[in-house]
Amino acid sequence: MSTPGRAGKAGQGLQLAPFRGLRYVPERVGSLAAVTSPPYDVVVRPDGLRHLETADPHNIVRLILPQAASAADRHRLAAETLRRWQDEQVLAPDPEPALYVYEQRGGGILQRGLIGALRLSPREEGVVLPHEDVMPHIVEDRAALMRGTGANLEPLLFSYRGNGSTTGAAAVIDRVTATPPLLSTTTEDGYAHRLWSITDPDDLELIAKDLSQQHALIADGHHRWATYLRLRAEQPAPGPWDFGLVLLVDTARYPLRVRAIHRLLHRLPVAEALAAVEGVFRVRTVDGPLPAALDALAEASEEPGNAFVLAGDGRFHLLDRPDQALLARLVPADRPEAWRGLDATVLHSVLLEHVWRVPDDPEHIGYIHETAAAVKQAERHGGTAVLMHPVKEDVVRELAEQGVTMPRKSTSFGPKPATGLVLRSLALN
Repeated sequence: MSTPGRAGKAGQGLQLAPFRGLRYVPERVGSLAAVTSPPYDVVVRPDGLRHLETADPHNIVRLILPQAASAADRHRLAAETLRRWQDEQVLAPDPEPALYVYEQRGGGILQRGLIGALRLSPREEGVVLPHEDVMPHIVEDRAALMRGTGANLEPLLFSYRGNGSTTGAAAVIDRVTATPPLLSTTTEDGYAHRLWSITDPDDLELIAKDLSQQHALIADGHHRWATYLRLRAEQPAPGPWDFGLVLLVDTARYPLRVRAIHRLLHRLPVAEALAAVEGVFRVRTVDGPLPAALDALAEASEEPGNAFVLAGDGRFHLLDRPDQALLARLVPADRPEAWRGLDATVLHSVLLEHVWRVPDDPEHIGYIHETAAAVKQAERHGGTAVLMHPVKEDVVRELAEQGVTMPRKSTSFGPKPATGLVLRSLALN
């Protein structure tokens, strides 16, 4: 992979470089499906983690979420495991640098995109648009893991909007996906995954020219992008740390699905949460089961104002019609109206900070993507699950283009790329 210098003019667009992918050798593992994992922050712990660890002794979760007594031991274990798997030919590099076409199909969704090494760029260049804040302790943990392994273990999910034509990158993707793939597998969630490599210089040039006119929204992976930027600042330039592993999806052709990320308040019982919120929101108990409660939340979210469902005591409680005077007083006024009206903004600025007084740290708040898992964890441990309604993608992109970040963990774009199909070793690239 070529490694151009860091200097770049604002607005020059996306630079996606080919790299030598590090991939599982099928003959050395039980199955490709058994060694994959969801992204590290989607794995539900501890149950989901144990399930993946026992699926195959070489499951990628042993690299992205290694288990040991201390953080230093975890990162050391991941580095040792990665080296051992390469020595044992469980993982092996592809013979030449490539971009990869990645396809996911399932649940009525077809998504295709390009996996490559994206040139890192600061926010002020306007090439990569974040839309969420990050938590420093997570960036520190991911940085230590990447530093120790010398690898990008997971592709981040980025979106861009092409012009809707079937030229440039779109034409290459269409042509390549008509040929036999490098790998094909179906994971237990029912999604079929296929991967192809692109090494032809003419195809690579077409893609490069097309992407040079584009900018990207970080759909999933803010903490890992912040980690890429942090590690790049530590390294001499130019070099492989100037790039980071991403999946780029043209949402003009393959729209992403946007879901909410729910909050799990570990130390706040539902009864206390409801008592404190009286007079701040209208509170009603709504019928279950969970899908019916989510339907009630969706209906309430169509009306002006904010809405949430609280769960954890075996019932579902709908919060809506907040006190607008209180919101006007507590929500920061120096942001656009679209930001001030976000459910996540109101949740953090009003409920968590002032009404419930819950510190925003891992001991008090968990962030869970799967609704049923959030409810189950709350019921099991006596906490409160705050179920959210998803934000529309247009709102996310509008705020990102204004340079305004949403509260962290406000959105969950998908489908997310499976972790483990292709890795990027900095030593090879």
